[in-house]
Amino acid sequence: MDWDNVAAEDVIEALREVEWSTPPRSFGEFFSRFAFPRSFSKWKSRLKCNLYYYRTNYFILVVLLLGLALVTRPLAIVGAALTALGIAFLNDSFAASFNEKFIRTIRHFSPHMAAKMRPPHMPVIRGRSAARKTVYVCGKPRWAYVVVLLTASLAMWFSSCGLLLVLYALLTSLVVIVLHASVRTPNLKARLNTFREEFRAVWRNYSEL
Repeated sequence: MDWDNVAAEDVIEALREVEWSTPPRSFGEFFSRFAFPRSFSKWKSRLKCNLYYYRTNYFILVVLLLGLALVTRPLAIVGAALTALGIAFLNDSFAASFNEKFIRTIRHFSPHMAAKMRPPHMPVIRGRSAARKTVYVCGKPRWAYVVVLLTASLAMWFSSCGLLLVLYALLTSLVVIVLHASVRTPNLKARLNTFREEFRAVWRNYSEL
């Protein structure tokens, strides 16, 4: 895949739609084969490739750094957990999977309530849903839950006086991720994995026609 032709918006869209259920890359693979890029274009291509390929590792890294920064502030840790959940809801596959598992659990106790949590019926035009990009969680648009979770986490950080620590931890995470993604050379396994996920995405879109 030629990452030079991939825009930053495309990478963000791919991270929003791709499956995040895959396990993180091994420690040995994550910390091996470092080299500085030879040009600015090579750096941009490597950065986008590694952000996509090591996405799960970077997410775990952010969570760990937040946990270490807030280890003495339990309320701030709960706020960080709510933030992680809110960010995870931005991913289509995670939101859909969470919605199905939660409704399935509620169905054991109240089938009527579970039926109300189902997303509204979507009109179909030429084999595709008119609101294909709209993702629902428990019958509500997922953006409602994202806003509620982020607002609640922000309130917890303010009340625990941990907002400054959170900002420091997030800034440190960003610097570490950018440095790693900049010097970690993409290996053959990363390229093959990218091609495989591209094929699955194309095949999934083709099957929806």
